[in-house]
Amino acid sequence: MTADRGTARKWWTLIAMALSGGLIMLDETVVGIALPTLRNDLNMSQTSAHWVISIYMLVFACCAAAGGRLGDIVGFRKLLIIGAALFALGSLACGLASDGVMLIAARAVQGLGAAAIFPMTVAMIMVVFPKDQRGIAIGTLAAISTVFLALGPIVGGYLSEVVSWRWIFWINVPVVVAATAIVVVAFPRQPSRDARERFDTSGFVTLTAGLTLLVFSIMQGPTVGWISGLILGCFAGGVFLLIGFILIEARKNAPLIDVSLFRLKAFSAANLIIFTGQYSKITIVVFGALYFQDKLGMQPIVAGATLLLAVVGFPFLSTAVGRMADNTGARRLVLNGQMVATAAMFLIALTAQSEGLKWMVAGLVLWGLGMPFVYAPVLREMANAVPVQKQGQVGGIGVSFRLLGGAVATAISSSILSVSGNFQLVFFSTAILMLVALLFGFMGLTRDAPQPVADRSLQDQNNDVI
Repeated sequence: MTADRGTARKWWTLIAMALSGGLIMLDETVVGIALPTLRNDLNMSQTSAHWVISIYMLVFACCAAAGGRLGDIVGFRKLLIIGAALFALGSLACGLASDGVMLIAARAVQGLGAAAIFPMTVAMIMVVFPKDQRGIAIGTLAAISTVFLALGPIVGGYLSEVVSWRWIFWINVPVVVAATAIVVVAFPRQPSRDARERFDTSGFVTLTAGLTLLVFSIMQGPTVGWISGLILGCFAGGVFLLIGFILIEARKNAPLIDVSLFRLKAFSAANLIIFTGQYSKITIVVFGALYFQDKLGMQPIVAGATLLLAVVGFPFLSTAVGRMADNTGARRLVLNGQMVATAAMFLIALTAQSEGLKWMVAGLVLWGLGMPFVYAPVLREMANAVPVQKQGQVGGIGVSFRLLGGAVATAISSSILSVSGNFQLVFFSTAILMLVALLFGFMGLTRDAPQPVADRSLQDQNNDVI
């Protein structure tokens, strides 16, 4: 009976994590397709509208590492509940927004909640599943949660065209309530953490301030002027603070981000690939949506249906890829997937200027076939490479790099579009960055999966909890 109860708990926990992670993925794709509609409704400029995407991902990226670290300190269950409350409140406020400023502020609250939730999705699965089941568990997590990702463009197009763009935020509330209720019932309480553990406030402040100044300078450069004192000062200040962050973290006993992990070539290469994966996804779902609606004159629901082709394969491939990663390791899967996705982005870029829809659709489909072979295997390798007590932090680092890729993509692509008005340059710059990540992957990813730095498996160390 105890074994049956433990088995039921781990699968219910997986369902709750898939709903939570999927909801956050939905918010990444559903907003992009509705951006032109809400931009017109709230009388926002193009740059201000892009902040609706960027502020969410920037706050998410800055706070995800903090979320992972707080999870290690206060416990995964408690932090997820707090994050769910923030996410629900932010979603309600987004739907009630009367102007762009209120919407951007509410999106920041959403990002804060997401930063608490998302690192816990992988970390909590690491607690309840044994090592030999983690690949399929993460693959299943990706499959279920990416159903939300796949539905994002069509749901966003339908709601913004037929109902109201406000409902793209309000639909979050019942889902997050349901997922939280499952966690309260199914996920076991964890032992009390060491009261001497402290949160790295100085690291968090320097990281947040540095990234904010850097993204602000890139986003606002075309509007304010690249050589203006404000933009140059923000850019220099951002770089200075990020260098300071690295120096601070290297000397901390309990850092926000353990920078020593980046001495592992495979870990560094994996994070760069995750960064470019999210960068390319935002290029497709946000700037692809703008291209289809502003350039080709598509209605939101038609643009959403077209973009659906880029993500519809994720749910069907993710579980199988997770199982393959358990058997073969990550390197071959990741590199082949990255190669296909990079070629697809070049194809999209080549056909954007001619406005040839047929070949662009082919590029979207190819990208959607390649990326599932990247995400789950890389996450598995990252999770297995570190000690048990840093699982939450590694989840935070992975999420930070993924969301930072989205924030930087929004900033750089927005700047390119503001200066040139050329969507082809947006797609080409993304393809080149993906190619760079592919080369680093060839040099950095190892053929054999890294082994956990721990005497016992994560499952063994949590038997008393389960």
